[in-house]
Amino acid sequence: MRDDGLLEVLEQVARGAVAPEDALARCRLAPVEDMLTGLTLDAHRAVRTGLGEVVFAQGKSDAQLRTAMARLAETGPVLATRVDAGQGRLLEQAFPGGCFWPEARLFTVGRPLPLDPPWPARGEVLVLSAGAADRATALEAFGTMCFFGLDAGFVADVGVAGLHRLKPHLPALDAARLIVAVAGMEGALPAAVAGLVRCPVLAVPTSVGYGVGAGGRAALQTMLCSCVPGVAVLNIDNGFGAGAFAAKYLRR
Repeated sequence: MRDDGLLEVLEQVARGAVAPEDALARCRLAPVEDMLTGLTLDAHRAVRTGLGEVVFAQGKSDAQLRTAMARLAETGPVLATRVDAGQGRLLEQAFPGGCFWPEARLFTVGRPLPLDPPWPARGEVLVLSAGAADRATALEAFGTMCFFGLDAGFVADVGVAGLHRLKPHLPALDAARLIVAVAGMEGALPAAVAGLVRCPVLAVPTSVGYGVGAGGRAALQTMLCSCVPGVAVLNIDNGFGAGAFAAKYLRR
């Protein structure tokens, strides 16, 4: 149950259209719903946390994925993350009005995604990707922010191998309330950016890099060891986590 659904129940009680006992029963049953497919949907998550339940597609069967999306879509827009190509085709058939973004591995029902560039290069929250190889994770963050209705921008390929590429974007960096810096390899971009701006920087390491990069662990450790104040670090390749954090931070 989302805020608008709960408000509707309360308004019905106020009008006398629904008995308080019936409203209590509806709200008591709302927090979870067993779908009998190995899923238990959390219908009150939006009321509790401000962000509705998002479907993590990776590892789900076709039946589980379709069921979860269909049920959540009954009450409003729904987002699925880590959607592979086969799952994307499945969801496009099940939800012809949906939107699949293969590069970001996102699928939405009830809310479009900004699939085609050029994307805005400034916003209340600005996503930076260090290299083209980090783009999928960065776009997962950017797409998640757009789904949650944030004023978001995206700037690609501005890593420390050519840090001067950030210069044209300094006004946008200075205007942002939050910056998400996505980087693999040695993961130096977030610290470099944090030394230039007043707002917090969310650092997202990616699993991009050669041998000692260890699947993103080298970038993760670099970000954790940053001497620049105001840097917080998320999990490896966790673009969705960055987008969800931005939504909670900026909405407050």
